[in-house]
Amino acid sequence: MKTGCALCLIVLAGALATPASASDRDCRPVLDPYPGTRFAGEDLTRIRAEGVSCRTARRVARRAHAKALRLPVPVSGIRRYTWRSWNVRGDLRPARDEYVARRGEQRVRWRF
Repeated sequence: MKTGCALCLIVLAGALATPASASDRDCRPVLDPYPGTRFAGEDLTRIRAEGVSCRTARRVARRAHAKALRLPVPVSGIRRYTWRSWNVRGDLRPARDEYVARRGEQRVRWRF
């Protein structure tokens, strides 16, 4: 009886544990999005899509980051702004800038 009950719990736990990261994926980088500028040769890397396609994630990273470069550098090192209903936060303090854009349950992360 104990073995059968333990097996039931394992099966039930597996059925209830739908992976939240089922739609999470790593996407290809955006290579050299700013040719002819002082940022030429710098890529948008480590693009991570959560709840959106890689195509959408790469577009959000490319266009939201282009807007970020037009904004003044904040004293705190944390840049917050909105791009097309995406709430974007950029941490400029590490050696590589790290960004996350959120819209509801959707999330896109990238590094510059």
